[in-house]
Amino acid sequence: MENMEVVKTPEEVQSRVRELGAEVVKAYGTEPLTMLVVMNGGLFFAAKLAEAIDLDDFYIDSMAAGSYCANVRAGDVELRSRLKLDVRGRHVLIVDEVLDTGRTLKLIRDNLMELGALSVKTAVLVEKVLPRPEGIAHADWAGFFMDDRYLVGCGMDSHEKYRQYPGIAVLS
Repeated sequence: MENMEVVKTPEEVQSRVRELGAEVVKAYGTEPLTMLVVMNGGLFFAAKLAEAIDLDDFYIDSMAAGSYCANVRAGDVELRSRLKLDVRGRHVLIVDEVLDTGRTLKLIRDNLMELGALSVKTAVLVEKVLPRPEGIAHADWAGFFMDDRYLVGCGMDSHEKYRQYPGIAVLS
């Protein structure tokens, strides 16, 4: 892929995702867990993470949400779909590709708690190092901590392009 500076290779991403999966399994043990994938960006990371989570009572659901438009952070966070599965009496792990402002994850977390989830935690592939006065401060699990640059790959996109790249890169 031209004009990209690779910051994490596909192998580095895969290795870290396996480690995160082991941490999630250790944290939940035999507890009922629903992974909630934030679409579309969280899809690629969530698929890799789900393969690394070996739990018996494990469901996967998805929700469309976002605040970006044409590579620019928009003002309002929007939930664009509803859950298919009931979260009452279950722990929920929200999975997204990047923690940026934290507002999207906060909105989803608050919504899930209102719906009766036992607990709500977050897992992101990348947590950007920046202040988040209006969102969640930190993810419960983060693959990598990176400066606030525009990243692509592993679900992160530029005008819907580059999501499929299995590493993490910066457009140059």
